[in-house]
Amino acid sequence: MDKLNFLTAGIPLSAKDYSDAFSKLEEMNLDGLEIEFVHGVRMSDKTQDIVLNQKKDMILTSHGPYYINLNSKEEDKQKASVVRILDTARMAKRLGAYSIVYHAGFYMGSSKEDTFKTILQKHDEIVEILEKENNNIWIRPETTGKGTQWGDIDEIIELCKNYKNVLPCVDFAHIHARTNGEFNTYDEFCTIFEKIAKGLGDVPINNFHAHMAGIAYSQKGEKHHLIFEESDFNYKDLLKAFKTFDVKGVIVCESPNIETDCKILKDYWQSIN
Repeated sequence: MDKLNFLTAGIPLSAKDYSDAFSKLEEMNLDGLEIEFVHGVRMSDKTQDIVLNQKKDMILTSHGPYYINLNSKEEDKQKASVVRILDTARMAKRLGAYSIVYHAGFYMGSSKEDTFKTILQKHDEIVEILEKENNNIWIRPETTGKGTQWGDIDEIIELCKNYKNVLPCVDFAHIHARTNGEFNTYDEFCTIFEKIAKGLGDVPINNFHAHMAGIAYSQKGEKHHLIFEESDFNYKDLLKAFKTFDVKGVIVCESPNIETDCKILKDYWQSIN
């Protein structure tokens, strides 16, 4: 990546389907979209052809299904979760995507240590299979928004240390919600980038994948996404921190009004000296 790019989470609301999604993005001077496989990795051959023929220089990423829990108490659900991540990576490679993201799992009453060991073991399987298939797409466990979910920033970094093609997806709204309102100032955002650079070096800073949105939260963490205008999320200071660390990669906007807030982000980014 040679710059920071701004993507919508899914097809723009102003588009009817993939056939005009990319022209809508181009009209708004946005850079691509994240394909949302949240209910399963399914896309017809016809739709794949449309995406491949129309995306041009647009950047694609993919979000894996919500039904992923690598720490499930049931072995068949663990295996199914591995398959869902693999299928997301395979489809993403076919479409020429930059990277994939997914929520890795829940603690399910296990200790942080035991949960980490299980999720690490499952990533060993995933990485080994993708290597055999010559699929070197970035795979990215995402920072999560609730205390019951595995995936605070420290856990994600520690996991990524074990692999070349596993990097964080940093959902800053999730971190803000998970900590019940913390990580919402310029200095706090900078500590996240510092932590990533210290733990993983320059590679994730130069190949970043972030999620941003307004967010509603309680003491238990994330409730649901909001548009920026209705949220306390401090996206302006966050973008200033991106600028300070010269971050390159993608920001995927997950606000309910997708392209409107995505445009707000890009316009503000371009206004920063």
